[in-house]
Amino acid sequence: MNNKPWKLTLLAAFSLAGTAAFAQNVQSAQKAIQLERYSEAKRTLLPQANTNFEAAFELGRLYQKQEKTDSAAYYFNLASNDPKSPMARVSAGRAYLAQGKKADAEAQFEAAAKMSKNKDAKVLAAIGQAYAESDVKDSQKGIDYLNQALKLNKKDDPAMLVALGDIYEKRENGGGEAMTAYDRALSADPNYLPAYYRKGRLNVRARNGKDALANFQKVTSIDPNFAPVYREMADMYYYAGQYDQASQTMKKYTDMSEKSPNTQATYAAFLYLNKKYPEALTQIQEVLAKDPTNVTMNRLLAYSLFESGQNDQAVAAMDKYMKMVPQDKILTEDYVYQGKILTKAGRSDEGIAIIERAIKADPSKASELQNDLASAYLLKKDYPKAIAVYKAKMAGGAQLTDQVRLANVYSLNKQYQQSDSLLNIVITARPTYAPGYLLRAQANANLDPDTKQGLAKPHYEKYIELAKADPEKNKTGLAEAYRYLGYYHYQKGDKQASLPFWQQALALNPGDAQATAAINDISGKGKTATKAPVKKK
Repeated sequence: MNNKPWKLTLLAAFSLAGTAAFAQNVQSAQKAIQLERYSEAKRTLLPQANTNFEAAFELGRLYQKQEKTDSAAYYFNLASNDPKSPMARVSAGRAYLAQGKKADAEAQFEAAAKMSKNKDAKVLAAIGQAYAESDVKDSQKGIDYLNQALKLNKKDDPAMLVALGDIYEKRENGGGEAMTAYDRALSADPNYLPAYYRKGRLNVRARNGKDALANFQKVTSIDPNFAPVYREMADMYYYAGQYDQASQTMKKYTDMSEKSPNTQATYAAFLYLNKKYPEALTQIQEVLAKDPTNVTMNRLLAYSLFESGQNDQAVAAMDKYMKMVPQDKILTEDYVYQGKILTKAGRSDEGIAIIERAIKADPSKASELQNDLASAYLLKKDYPKAIAVYKAKMAGGAQLTDQVRLANVYSLNKQYQQSDSLLNIVITARPTYAPGYLLRAQANANLDPDTKQGLAKPHYEKYIELAKADPEKNKTGLAEAYRYLGYYHYQKGDKQASLPFWQQALALNPGDAQATAAINDISGKGKTATKAPVKKK
């Protein structure tokens, strides 16, 4: 799925027919494309594509936007039939570029520039725009063509500057230069919507929510029907952790946009990112019913089935996806999910081997992928291997989350003393981290199974102190802590001190049989359970 925004046309008219009526129709189609209403644009352009250069050219751009490279190349080639036209050479170059034939494309672009004696700003700008709208990540040639066009133009043209910024934006560290280009575009035209839109996108990428919102609001003030901005705003809210607002804004985008598999796919991907897996699956399956070879949706189908606990179906979906996707399009995350799916299916050795290969293939993601590798070992219940993975990861710099995870695995492996020592480091560093006290209490409860020493007592007490600020969120942990303290005082013979803890445990969970039995015993109505109320970890 491609969410790259549409770049507005740089050229006022390519039409060979040259009629004013058709020029207006093309502008209407360009606006529809900008709003991601592709079917509407096609209805305008297709009837004229065989006889009108501009219609064919715009269809090429439209299909390139949709990543339908064969169709894009077909229409670009259709627009390249005039051997004497520099713009026809540009179109021929775009056909090659759409198919990934960069060298052939460059030859056509050079021919176009030469035919115009490198003096036609529109031709040079169109070549630069071709690079801006392609998947070429870093093209100095595109930048050079655009800078030459700006120089010939003698004044800043906002569309040329946006295309220049778009090329910079694709560079790994090109955000600053892209922002400069967009700012220049706005200096040339303070109401140029595409520049505000792109600035907002860059702000989102830099996690600068305040400026992103300001730029997006400027877009909606210029054109409240500009649907793509709501998709970007949804991303902004997502990264800010405002998930409800993100979902509402993404829904607004889908409601405003053309109803198409592509729009549904965008929404499905967003639902997946928001961990709304059942809802995502509904959207994904609707898209695949119309577009069964959609690579991204097949990928997310396997992912979402795994995350929603439908692993048997995830195995089949992942197998289908890995067979259909070209080798150079497989993501590192694909191997990770494949590994986890196979591990959960009982094919642990295969799954773990795949994740290990992914780590070797992409060392830059080693730290992140080590968590997945450890999780695979946990699914296999190979706790010593999981411990070794976390230790290796922490050797590169220990994070508190890694320490908590390792402490958990120590407890699963019944190495309670090691877990306790690690959790002591965690809560010393973060004294208000309530889950740390709960985990440490559980480790100590297992070190003191008959509760005689009360090793877990101070940790449960501290946990209660911190966790009772949000009893609904911490309901399970609080009930466990109250049961422990109730049992601790009970087995010490202090039933009156024990009673309030059992009552609080029962208030949190009215179906708690142990708390009910304890209260009845203390009240003389029965006998309490004799087992310690802490589940062994």
